[in-house]
Amino acid sequence: MTIRIASVTSGSEWDMALACLPEAHVLQTWDWGDFKSRWGWQPTRLLFEEAGQPVAAAQILRRQLPRTPLSVTYIPKGPALDYDNAPLLAQVLSAVEQWARQKHSLFVKIDPDIWLGSGHKDALPLPRATSVMKTLAERGWRQSVEQIQFKNTVMVNLTLGEDELLARMKAKTRYNIRLTSRHGVRIRPGTKSDLQIFYNLYHETSERNQFLIRPWAYYLDVWGQFLQAGRAHLLLAEVEGEPVAGLVLFHFEQAAWYMYGASNNRHRNLMPNYLLQWEAMRLAKHLGCSRYDMWGAPDCFDESDPMYGVYRFKTGFGGETMRGLGAFDYSPSAWLYWIYTVAMPRLLALMRRQHQPKL
Repeated sequence: MTIRIASVTSGSEWDMALACLPEAHVLQTWDWGDFKSRWGWQPTRLLFEEAGQPVAAAQILRRQLPRTPLSVTYIPKGPALDYDNAPLLAQVLSAVEQWARQKHSLFVKIDPDIWLGSGHKDALPLPRATSVMKTLAERGWRQSVEQIQFKNTVMVNLTLGEDELLARMKAKTRYNIRLTSRHGVRIRPGTKSDLQIFYNLYHETSERNQFLIRPWAYYLDVWGQFLQAGRAHLLLAEVEGEPVAGLVLFHFEQAAWYMYGASNNRHRNLMPNYLLQWEAMRLAKHLGCSRYDMWGAPDCFDESDPMYGVYRFKTGFGGETMRGLGAFDYSPSAWLYWIYTVAMPRLLALMRRQHQPKL
């Protein structure tokens, strides 16, 4: 095959081409790269065409390492292409590798949604995943020690009717959706003016569940940009007019992603998150989406994993657990990659231990 590679500088051209490709993800859209460009990353969009038709796309984000000529590179949830086409995958990887060498990149990370299998029990990888892993290994890509996005998730099939979607849910989940509605919880769409309310809920959630979040300006930027582009929707759950929970739904073409969810400590007994999820699924169906990605499942499917409680909540909605391939790295310099990923973390850990106060 003869592949032409072009660097795209038009947002509409990029998103139109991306929409034609399998495995297209919202993190590969123009808006995501544009947003990240304001937070230390430089985006490059490479479009691969055959006979004038797009066959692959890679939005490459590069960050310069301080006081060095080196950079790190990430292609979030990409590249987008038909991963059943091994020769095409090899050509795209070759172009990415060459680009990394030219830009003095320490490594390139990719994490496309390639599924090892469904269900929470380990099994032999699906043939597609086996083929992709073979191509990656042959080209010197290695399994990454650092995941940026979740590799596992829970996926809900939205091609079903609402009655069938409800029927597939666990009985307790269906009960809680109806109970929440009867107890006066109401769901309303939010606008950009409501983002501060949602951030306050998100901040309270982070303190309660002990996870780190970014500054308000970061979320105002990303949520605001995607709301304005029509690729995100804010839903708020209220009790007697008081916001008690919310979520931000991202969508692109046939897929929707539940990326951000939050709630405060009031009225938790009314379980507003159940009704929120149901209304988000109904909204995604209305937008023409065929799948609803609940964005994250544990690496270890037992109660020792800190995500297990959230995972149990998600599986109540009748989705299928999908186990992903995870992130892979390519480095033009094996020894620099080893220093960055192995030696430097060990040195920093040693320095922290040496400076800990003695009892």
